[in-house]
Parts: sequence; C-alpha cells; structure tokens
Amino acid sequence: MPKKRKSGGRSKGGKGRTELVQCAKCGQRIPRDKAKKITRYRSLVDPMLARELRKQGAIIPRSAVTQYLCIRCAVHYGVVKIRSKEERKKRTPL
Repeated sequence: MPKKRKSGGRSKGGKGRTELVQCAKCGQRIPRDKAKKITRYRSLVDPMLARELRKQGAIIPRSAVTQYLCIRCAVHYGVVKIRSKEERKKRTPL
C-alpha cells in the first residue's frame, strides 16, 4: 500500500512514543503530535460589560482554552482543509 505522507501524519521525528490526548469532540484517544491543537481565548466577563469597562480603561482578563481534535473531527468542523497532493508538498504554513 502506498504511503500518503512522508511523516505518516505526525510531527514526532525520532522521539519514539508520545503521550495520548483525548479529542474534544468525539473522545477518541490520539497521539499528541498527531492531534490538531486549538487555543482560543475566552473572556470571563459579558461582552457588553467588557466593552463598557474597556472604554473606561480597565484591563479585562482572558483565559486560554486549549482543545485537541483528531484529524477526522478537524476536517469535519473545518479546522483543516483537505488538500491535493501538490498542496500537501508546499512547505508554507497554513
């Protein structure tokens, strides 16, 4: 069977086994280097109240929420796109 990607879809290099993380959408356990990591910042304050406080010069704290998605869920939810063979060979970041 032909190999689709030189890296096998992983970014581990020569590290050996990597730890498993759980997909935030489907619950599947996947290697951390194969999962897609999504970090979003959430404010603990209501957006309307935050806008008023920002006008007065207040600093609104934000907390980082990190999720890991398996490839299947990342494609389904539009985090990553399916690319052609030529597009996959390009070394530019997405």
